Amino acid sequence: MPEASRDNVLIVHWHDLGRYLGAYGHPDVSSPHLDQLAADGILFTRAHATAPLCSPSRGSLFTGRYPQSNGLIGLAHHGWEYRAGVRTLPQILSGSGWHTALFGMQHETAYPAKLGFDEYDVSNSYCEYVVEHATRWLRNSPDKPFLLTAGFFETHRPFPRERYEPSDAQTVNVPDYLPDTPEVREDLAEFYGSISVADAKVGELLDVLTETGLDQNTWVVFMTDHGPALPRAKSTLYDAGTGIALIVRPPRAHATESRRYDELFSGVDLLPTLLELLGVEIPEEVQGVSHARNIAKASGELEHVRSELFTAKTYHDSFDPIRAIRTKQYSYIENYAQRPILDLPWDIADSPPGRAVAAHITNPRPHRELYNLDTDPGETHNLLGLDTNQESTAIADDLALRLNDWREKTLDVIPSDFAGTRISARYTETFLRVHGRPGANRSAIADERGIEQ
Repeated sequence: MPEASRDNVLIVHWHDLGRYLGAYGHPDVSSPHLDQLAADGILFTRAHATAPLCSPSRGSLFTGRYPQSNGLIGLAHHGWEYRAGVRTLPQILSGSGWHTALFGMQHETAYPAKLGFDEYDVSNSYCEYVVEHATRWLRNSPDKPFLLTAGFFETHRPFPRERYEPSDAQTVNVPDYLPDTPEVREDLAEFYGSISVADAKVGELLDVLTETGLDQNTWVVFMTDHGPALPRAKSTLYDAGTGIALIVRPPRAHATESRRYDELFSGVDLLPTLLELLGVEIPEEVQGVSHARNIAKASGELEHVRSELFTAKTYHDSFDPIRAIRTKQYSYIENYAQRPILDLPWDIADSPPGRAVAAHITNPRPHRELYNLDTDPGETHNLLGLDTNQESTAIADDLALRLNDWREKTLDVIPSDFAGTRISARYTETFLRVHGRPGANRSAIADERGIEQ
């Protein structure tokens, strides 16, 4: 456990960015300020959201609990909320002597007062407004440690020309999972334009930290919620959907070594990591693990923290239940409902990339998927396809058992949409075993867990 500190924390979070920054190997993206933050801090290369959509992923980042545990298994503006008693990072820090403030975006609740900030302004989430008010606040920050959260609406669709000047469409690198067409290139160029605007505003925030001397005792955390709003990214459990940008710059006074951090890191790990770095006790209900000791150490002396991480999708625009386990070498996915290969959210379906792939994503998706990330980092060749061999089956079965164990431990009960299916029976039995309540029916179980019928 690090020595207790009274350091500050500045968290900047964006929408739908994935890892589209120069620091993550995208030379076609202009992000000089965040690239410099990464050069000065710690760049997490294997950080993953717990879910590939906004509210569930943010809920895990700010509570250290999985969506099925904290209640946010769907979008807040569709009515999903934290369960009673769930504590957030601002609540925990506020109760430990920190002053907590939020400017701009949050997507965890329809009632921001419930988040536990001492003060907040969510009236405008565009980066210009957020940074104007956040920098003014920093210049008059309270005489006590603080948590300041700045939420940008950028880089969420749409990308209007009056707000963002597109980059050069001819210079963008089209990902392998998208067709290379002029329309797709132009869409990516608009996306890149929003990145540039938001990156400049992050630079202004960091400049004020330096001007005020707050950079000496402030942890800076930059993160996004999930992958970009592109087909086979956002709303999927592939790397492009759950992989997130995460950069942590320790206080300058700590003189911590800047480096890449290649260990697996889950969204539920952020809260316990920050609490341990600040010397605050980690609540028992937190399901993530702390990486604080590794952050404080030189890169050659890292402790083993986690062997796998888990991701989930239940509700986005529609009911689309998927669960996955990811190790450094393999990604294993279970699809529980009959759905097309890709179930696109409305913002992607209405985009040029969405229209470009629409005719090619209607075939049914497989029940199980396995990918070797060493040889197939893009997760394009399912090892459980027609050419499945005994070795692939054995690997998948082992990962399936580990995934099932996680679901049992986190009480991940399948909603009533599965009534009468083997999946429903499997996880209803799991719940009963854990709770020792023979004879309880599905509806009672769902009611207890706060699952809509």
